[in-house]
Amino acid sequence: MALPTDRESFKQYCLRRLGAPVVEINVDDDQVEDRIDEALKYYADYHFDGTEKLYFKYQLTDQDIQNKYITLPSNIIGAIGIFDIGSGITQGGIFNIQYQIALNDLYTLTSQSMVPYFMAMQHVTLLQQLLVGKQRVRYNRLNNNFYIDMDWTKVGSGYYIIIEAYSVIDPVTTPKIWQDRWLLRYAEVLIGQQWGTNLTKFTGMQLAGGVQFNGQDILQRYTDERTKLEDEMLDSYSLPSAFEEG
Repeated sequence: MALPTDRESFKQYCLRRLGAPVVEINVDDDQVEDRIDEALKYYADYHFDGTEKLYFKYQLTDQDIQNKYITLPSNIIGAIGIFDIGSGITQGGIFNIQYQIALNDLYTLTSQSMVPYFMAMQHVTLLQQLLVGKQRVRYNRLNNNFYIDMDWTKVGSGYYIIIEAYSVIDPVTTPKIWQDRWLLRYAEVLIGQQWGTNLTKFTGMQLAGGVQFNGQDILQRYTDERTKLEDEMLDSYSLPSAFEEG
């Protein structure tokens, strides 16, 4: 059978890897769904393909200006900055310093040296940082509130801001995630671990013919496999930690 392309085929694929329908997998359907959600959450937190960088366009409202923060969608798990809000020495219009330098000093782009222009722009950027500074931002994904530490009177309702953010990959729009080998193995292991946990409730119970449940063995096997897969994730599929100096 082909690799899964949606959530249901992914679930059935994992159950078949565990032995179904030849072996009865003693796991409730809701438990399977919970373990798949858990696998997707872990994948998004640690796998370099679990999130994507985007530039989120947002139109401010009167409520946002009053709150002095923006509530971002739940699919965004990280917001690290915004495009500069027009102010200071680099504000827009014909009085923009970049426009004036290009207008007065660059007579032709074919014979004029670009070194003075580049050095001037470097100096302008430094002046902007010293005299105006960048808008400081704060964000915590548990409440999804994106705070911008600035003078909010500079913006009004209807003003657009661009936020540099990271979003969780949506399996609906990116169905290839269901074919990821690590995710398939990890979801299988989580379901197998749930299977073993369920069977440990009947430890020592004998079936017809003297057969006993061995839930503890199943639980231990998949617990060990889970540890190996999580180590593999951190060693092979996770990006190195990055620190931002304040």
